[in-house]
Amino acid sequence: MKCLNYLVLLLIIAGALNWGLWGFFQFDFVAWIATGNTTWLARLIYAVIGLAGVWSLGFLSKCKCMCCGSCGCGSGPKGSSGGSCKM
Repeated sequence: MKCLNYLVLLLIIAGALNWGLWGFFQFDFVAWIATGNTTWLARLIYAVIGLAGVWSLGFLSKCKCMCCGSCGCGSGPKGSSGGSCKM
């Protein structure tokens, strides 16, 4: 599961970089690799990156615990106990 989370993070970063390239330079890296943005390869890449984004929604509950310590696990700056988050 940890490897899948790292893979998802890499795909999200790749998608964000692609959007940044499009926003700044109007260059679509995925379409460039797949020789067009409507080819089956480009659509597959876009779909996989989109699924990674959906999977990453599960990270939000972990982020809340790590950032503010609201779950009482002690992993955030407000928490003082040394437990682990069980969310």
